[in-house]
Amino acid sequence: MVTPLATSPTSPAIPSARREGGWRSWLDSPFQVDIGIDLGTANTLVYLRGHGIVMDEPSVVAVTRGSHTVLNDGAAVGLEAKKMLGKTSYSVDVIRPLREGVIANFPITEAMLRYFISRVKARRMFSQTRVVIAIPFGITHAEMKAVYNSTMRAGADKVHLIEETLAAGLGSGLRIDDPTANLVVDIGGGTTGISVISVADIAFGATVRCAGDHMTDAVSDFIRERYKLQIGQQTAEQLKIELGSALPQNEHAAMQIRGQGENGRPATIEVSADDVREALRAPLHKILRGIDWVLENTPPELSADLVDRGILVTGGGALLPRIDDLISDHTGLNVTVADDPLTCVARGAGAYLDTINWQRSS
Repeated sequence: MVTPLATSPTSPAIPSARREGGWRSWLDSPFQVDIGIDLGTANTLVYLRGHGIVMDEPSVVAVTRGSHTVLNDGAAVGLEAKKMLGKTSYSVDVIRPLREGVIANFPITEAMLRYFISRVKARRMFSQTRVVIAIPFGITHAEMKAVYNSTMRAGADKVHLIEETLAAGLGSGLRIDDPTANLVVDIGGGTTGISVISVADIAFGATVRCAGDHMTDAVSDFIRERYKLQIGQQTAEQLKIELGSALPQNEHAAMQIRGQGENGRPATIEVSADDVREALRAPLHKILRGIDWVLENTPPELSADLVDRGILVTGGGALLPRIDDLISDHTGLNVTVADDPLTCVARGAGAYLDTINWQRSS
């Protein structure tokens, strides 16, 4: 599904990075904690002003089944919770509270954010906490409000929203305030954001509800259908990381995996790089269709810029080998993978902290 550019007079304003007087900054204060958050479907990254990326954890929470009580005195969040996926008893639920870039479970999302924010604030518990949090482009007013309210209830004193692709461009080092257009493709866990950025704003864009998690699911489905073997999400993810590529490379690479066979008993098979690449073909095609849609609907004066500027790819999906070659072959444009693409959105949210007049936005 592609969500085109949509605006509503009732939607909460997502501020542009443009403002009077140029870029604004302020001195660090012991009474302020300024945080940028990439609240992702797969992972949550936290940027602390003055320190950079201080947290990168899976967006996963373990709770007592039938309640919202987080295990281990509220600490079964992130990597600790992800280790329990598929291995819990009847009394425990391991929950991923975001789905396709938006909040699917409000209480658990709040608990997760509260844990992350409290860890960052550990030594400054009485400080005012100001948060810039990244959201997918084109989500609804209700979805924006849900992110805002959940972040406030999790312990933030002030909250600002920024679109993920705008944050990704800023975090990658793009001159987003330049009038020349740039196309950013941010392949996250639950969604792929595709935006044409010009003069520090999104001129045109879309969100494709297909990204890294869908690739992992596609690998799991392929193994089940081709080899009649049930595998867990973590095994499928390992296959994607170890053997996956957008175009052929290391064709003789293979990996042995274990799972549950048709008879319900444990079984071992060998999976090839060709298998994984075939599994990834369908989700990658959906992302390419989204890029096509944006390119075909971008105003001509902006399209002309893209011939020179090309496409910047960010997010975890940018780590898939040869993803740049696939997109370049498909579009005919130059494609660049950002440095450290996983952290671009969080770093961009952190950089955006310096552009906000918090007194006017409060």
